[in-house]
Amino acid sequence: MKLAIDSDLKSLSEQLAREYRAGERAVTLSMRQAGRDLQTRWREQVTVAGIGRRLVKSIRSEVYPKGTDSADAAAVVYTKAPKLIGAFDKGPLIKSKDGFWLAIPLPAAGRGFYGRRMTPLDWERRHGMPLRFIYRRGKSALLVADDARLTKRSGQARQKRGRRRRDGTLTGAQTVPIFVLVPQVKLRKRLDFKRDADQVGAGLPARIAANWRD
Repeated sequence: MKLAIDSDLKSLSEQLAREYRAGERAVTLSMRQAGRDLQTRWREQVTVAGIGRRLVKSIRSEVYPKGTDSADAAAVVYTKAPKLIGAFDKGPLIKSKDGFWLAIPLPAAGRGFYGRRMTPLDWERRHGMPLRFIYRRGKSALLVADDARLTKRSGQARQKRGRRRRDGTLTGAQTVPIFVLVPQVKLRKRLDFKRDADQVGAGLPARIAANWRD
């Protein structure tokens, strides 16, 4: 900021007004740049973590007030999926709502409709086979499917069909683990949004000074 000080108060007032407008433009531009920078950093974190392309696109950036320059401009970087992003950012402890077991599907379970995670009830309805509970002392419990087979292409469990021997055994059938049962799961922290926000925020004064032009 440079001001030519003289006895003309009108001229000084005009200079101050110009500098203030320059400051408004500098702050607004800097906030827009910082918001986009932080948005890019957060999206890169989600991409590297391999969480999902939809979550990458859920991260947005806005500058307020919209449509005008302001010395009080602010950038807001947010996600449209705060619960999912927050879970990976904090690494919370997840427990069953009913206080029993969390059923984690194994590869043999496959995926539910539209790629959703399969639940034990979904699996039984889809395949027409009951799941049997197996308690293992000192290890995680299991839900298994009896008289099953694994497909060669996908490695998913299917009902084994064919004739049974006299002893009731179905030739070639297997008992296949479908779900692992655990009382709780500690989700691994895979994101650190605060680190990026602190770094971008620390660079704001220098960014505003660089953008302040007459």
